[in-house]
Amino acid sequence: MIDIQQAREMVFSQARSFGREEVPLEQAFGRVLSETISADRDYPPFPRATMDGYALRYADLESGIRRFRVAGVIYAGGRTEVSIKAGECYKIMTGGAVPPSADIVIRRENVEEGGDFMTLLPAPADPLPSGLLPAPPDPSFPWRPLQNIAGQGEDLTAGQVVIEGACRCEPAVIGLLATLGRTAVTVERMPRVGLLTTGNEVVPVGAPVGPVEIRNSNRWLLEAALRKGGVTPAAYAHVPDEPEIMRAQLESMLASDLLILCGGVSAGDADHVPSVLESAGVRRLFHKIAMRPGKPTWCGLTPSGRMVFALPGNPFSTFVNMTLLIQPFLQVCFGLRPPEPLGLPLSAERKKRSPMDEFFPVSILGKPAQAHAVHLNGSGDIRLGREANALALHPAGYGNLPAGSLVSCYSFA
Repeated sequence: MIDIQQAREMVFSQARSFGREEVPLEQAFGRVLSETISADRDYPPFPRATMDGYALRYADLESGIRRFRVAGVIYAGGRTEVSIKAGECYKIMTGGAVPPSADIVIRRENVEEGGDFMTLLPAPADPLPSGLLPAPPDPSFPWRPLQNIAGQGEDLTAGQVVIEGACRCEPAVIGLLATLGRTAVTVERMPRVGLLTTGNEVVPVGAPVGPVEIRNSNRWLLEAALRKGGVTPAAYAHVPDEPEIMRAQLESMLASDLLILCGGVSAGDADHVPSVLESAGVRRLFHKIAMRPGKPTWCGLTPSGRMVFALPGNPFSTFVNMTLLIQPFLQVCFGLRPPEPLGLPLSAERKKRSPMDEFFPVSILGKPAQAHAVHLNGSGDIRLGREANALALHPAGYGNLPAGSLVSCYSFA
């Protein structure tokens, strides 16, 4: 029996890309980029005013000029090549292109406007608490060259690499791609996932349920966890605990990029999944992990090298395996790093219940943040630690953990 860290390392070592495809930008949210993205031009592409105000020559301020004739107005999207002379300025709006003859923008709040002229007001008192910003060397002359101007290429220069390596298309990335003019991008292809649940006692959610039957929540739990990561299962089936029926259905789904089975992996007389998998040519990587819940977990490779996970049927065991093994495995397949756990203090003592690694649901909240254990009546509790937002680890070899103990927390985000 291996520990969870060994299991994760074995699983991650089998991660491979599922291929790549080009999608339009509107379909890229949540997908993983698989191409290098470079700037198509300088950003900003011109010297840009960062404030509403007046563009003028810094040399005029140095020469003592404080009253300026307004030569024109520049709006965002407009520009002028006409140079301003001594004592002249352009009224300019945020985002406007600063004319080449100007090298400073004075905020509108710092001037007095009147017809075709504007006059600089005396330097205002610093509204921020003392010490937050360095005081200007000369309070009566608080200006500097290029003040309130974003220089051309200040953010990016043409051809500069912006995104290199795998990157999930979150809102900031989508906005950046749009700014760069990308209408389509190359992304990692989503896998074709097959789901197979087992059990004579399991019935569909909408079917009548007998006194000793249970509804098939694991099908929906697994599908929801996959969809959260952008993966839509390609095939689903449920089979009774009968080896021949199970094998026939299994063989029809072995072409999936990833196959997930649920139930029938423990040591009971009706737990046929491990033997059926191996009889179908699936090579075992491991069976049983020294952890609670999820100890009976089975993992292997199809003859074509595709991954198969066979999970215990208790709902929380299924949830733990999705969080610790399957979702991180998919991230590594997409070229991303698996998420690192957070080290957070426990809000209250936790008693050890077994000699193995124990994973329990926690809610991370508070300032400073703490891990608050969420009550659960074992791995079969259908509530699944609903109020939790992470799993915490109570390591093997540790006794009771006192309040304040640091624990590793694996986020559900």
